[in-house]
Amino acid sequence: MPILKILIQIISLIIVAIGVVMIYDARKLSKKWFSYEDRNSVVRILKIVGFILSVIGAIIIIIINI
Repeated sequence: MPILKILIQIISLIIVAIGVVMIYDARKLSKKWFSYEDRNSVVRILKIVGFILSVIGAIIIIIINI
């Protein structure tokens, strides 16, 4: 059981890291993947998705440690 707990924590930390990278590099990611007209709305969406991923990962970590 402790190995499963550690694996879930590692996966949750990876999810949080992906979310944080999406928040801070949203402009670069949108320039790389999308056209100019869509860029501002895509940046907003990437930041929102990154925030949600970070929160979900953090909640999983908190629940596992209780």
